[in-house]
Amino acid sequence: MHQTVSRTKPEQPIIAGRLGPLRGDVREPAFQAFLLLWAGFTVAPILFGLDKFFNWMTFWPNYLWVGFPHLFSVSPQTFMYGVGVIEMVAGLLVFLMPRFAPYVVACWLAGIITNLVIISGVRGGHTNVYWDIGLRDFGLLLAALALARLAAIYAPNPFRSKASRLS
Repeated sequence: MHQTVSRTKPEQPIIAGRLGPLRGDVREPAFQAFLLLWAGFTVAPILFGLDKFFNWMTFWPNYLWVGFPHLFSVSPQTFMYGVGVIEMVAGLLVFLMPRFAPYVVACWLAGIITNLVIISGVRGGHTNVYWDIGLRDFGLLLAALALARLAAIYAPNPFRSKASRLS
C-alpha cells in the first residue's frame, strides 16, 4: 500500500500589530470572509461618516426623524455632524478591535433602523418612506454580527495577556 504524506506550512499571520497577529490562512474561505467583512466595516463607516459633513451622496438630514435633533436642541445638520463623528470612530474601532467593535456597529445599525421605522410609520403610505433602507440596514446588522463571530476565531483579544494570546 502506498501512502503519501503531505506537508502543510504553518499558518502565517498576515497582520502582526500591537494587538497581536491575526490567526488564519488566506486560502481558508472563512478567513477570507472575515477579511472582507473587516475591511468593509472599517472603510464604509468612515466614508459614510465623512459624507455626513459634505452631503455628497445624499442630503442626510432627510433620513432623520425630527424628534432626535429636537431632543438635543440642535439643527438636523448639526445632529448629522455628530452622527458622522460616531460613524468614523466606529470604523476605526472595527479596525483596531474587530473582536468587539462589530457589536457596537450592530447596535448603531439598530438605532438607524429604529429611526427609519419611526419616519416611515409617521409618514405612512408607500411614498417617502424608508422600509427598503431599513431592511438593507438589517442585513448590515446581521453582517456586523457575523464579523464579530468570525473575529472571535481570527482576531486577537486585546484584553488578554500577550502570553495567553500566543497559545
